[in-house]
Amino acid sequence: MITFEPREPRILDEDLEMLRQQLRRFVTERIIPHGEAWEAEENTPRQLFRDLGELGFLGLRHPVEYGGGGLGALASVVFNEELARSGFAGVAVGLSVHADMSTPHIAHRGTDAQKAKYLPRACAGEIVGAICVTEPHAGSDVAGLRTRAGKTADGWVVNGSKTFITNGVNADVYVIAARTDPQAKGSRGISMFLADKGTAGLKVARKLEKHGWYSSDTAELFFDDMKLPADALLGKEGEGFYYIMSTFQNERLVIGAMCCGMATRAIEVTLDYLRQRKAFGKTLWEQPVVRNKVALMASKAQAARALTYQCAQMVDEGQDVVREVSMLKVFAAETLQEIVHTCLQLHGGAGFMKGVPIERLARDARVLTIGGGATEVMLEEVAKRM
Repeated sequence: MITFEPREPRILDEDLEMLRQQLRRFVTERIIPHGEAWEAEENTPRQLFRDLGELGFLGLRHPVEYGGGGLGALASVVFNEELARSGFAGVAVGLSVHADMSTPHIAHRGTDAQKAKYLPRACAGEIVGAICVTEPHAGSDVAGLRTRAGKTADGWVVNGSKTFITNGVNADVYVIAARTDPQAKGSRGISMFLADKGTAGLKVARKLEKHGWYSSDTAELFFDDMKLPADALLGKEGEGFYYIMSTFQNERLVIGAMCCGMATRAIEVTLDYLRQRKAFGKTLWEQPVVRNKVALMASKAQAARALTYQCAQMVDEGQDVVREVSMLKVFAAETLQEIVHTCLQLHGGAGFMKGVPIERLARDARVLTIGGGATEVMLEEVAKRM
C-alpha cells in the first residue's frame, strides 16, 4: 500500500510522536486485518478496548491518579487521527466516544467517588462508556430535550428516550442528560446523570441499522421509571447544558481529527489504485488531469489538518476556541465529503462496489457533517462570533 504522509509544524513533542507511531503500529496489526470481519459482524470486540487500555491509549487525557495519561488536546487529535486512518470509522468512533466524549464528563465533573468507581476501569478498557444526549426531538438543539429526571426521597426517577447513541448497546456506563426542572425554559434546568448497565428501567429498545459505521453499535434507549440513587447526579444540578456545550468543543475537535485520518486513507487507497489501473495505454496516475485532481484533494486535506492541529494547540494553551473549533467542524467534515467522492469517482465503477475501501470511506464520511453539530448549526456559531 502506498502511504501519503501529511506533515505539520514541529508542535508535537517526542512523547506525542512516539504515541503516533505506537498507535499506527497497533492499527496496522490489530485493526486493519480484522476490520472487514467486524464490519460484517456489525460489532467491535470488547477485547480491542482492553488491548488499547492495557497500552494506556483510552485515558490519554484523564487524571494520572485514576489511571490516565494527564495529556492534552494534541494527544486526542493524534489518537483519533490514527484510528480513523485505519479506514474503519465504525471502529474509530466507538473508541472515540468512549475515550473522548463520554468518560471525560466523569473526569471533569465527577466526585472523587465517581472518578474512583469508573475512571480506572474506563482507562483500562474494562468498561465502555456512552454519552446520551440526542433524542427524537432534540439533536443539535440540546435545549429542546424532553427526558425528565424527577427527585425522590431516595434519589431520582428518569423517564424518556434517547436515539442515535453510539455504544448504546454494549456500554457499561451511560452519561445521561435529563431535564430536572420542568418549569425552566430552554437551556436551564438540565442535569447530567450516571447509570450502569442493567439498571432497572434502562432498556435498549433496538440496535439501529445505519448507512455507514457498520462496526459500531448505535442504539435507541428508553428510560421507564429508571431509579437512580442521589449520588448518580454528575456535577451540579441544572448545569448540564453547559457541561454538554463544553464537551461538544472537544467532540468537534476530535471529529476534525477523524476527518483528517479518513482523508489521508482515502488519498492513499486512491493513489494505490491509480498507479495500478491502466486505461488508454497508460496508468491512470500518468494522466495529468487525474494527478491534478488528487493533488488538489491532498492540498485541501493538508489545510484541514493544519486547522485541526492549530485548534488543538489553542485548547492546550487555554484559549477560547468555540469559533475556531466550529470552523474546523465545518471545514474538515465538508472537505472530507469532497475528498472521498472525488476519490470514488477516480476509482470508476470499482469505487461503487462493496469491499472496496473507498466505497466504505464514502459511506462512513457522510455522517460527520451531521454528528457533533450539523454544518448549518456550526456556521451559525461562527457567525455569532464574527
